[in-house]
Parts: sequence; C-alpha cells; structure tokens
Amino acid sequence: MSKSIKLITLAGLLAAVSACAGQREEEFVVVDPEPISQEPVYTGKYK
Repeated sequence: MSKSIKLITLAGLLAAVSACAGQREEEFVVVDPEPISQEPVYTGKYK
C-alpha cells in the first residue's frame, strides 16, 4: 500500500509540474499614442 501511495503522489506531482510549466506570461508593451492634432501656439493678439 505504501508503494501505491508513493506512485499516486508522484503522478500528482508530475501533473502539477507539467500544468504549471505550460503557462507563460504574455509580454506586452504600452506605447503612448501621438496626439491627433497639435495645439495652437500663442503668437500674439492679432497675428
């Protein structure tokens, strides 16, 4: 009975390790978008 418990434990451990090894974190890069239009520049009162 001790041998069967060890085999079941080993099988469970192998299943857990293989399940965790298959997961990979996705890498993503956040890029700030450029403005659609530029803000007007103050050039004086009536220019």
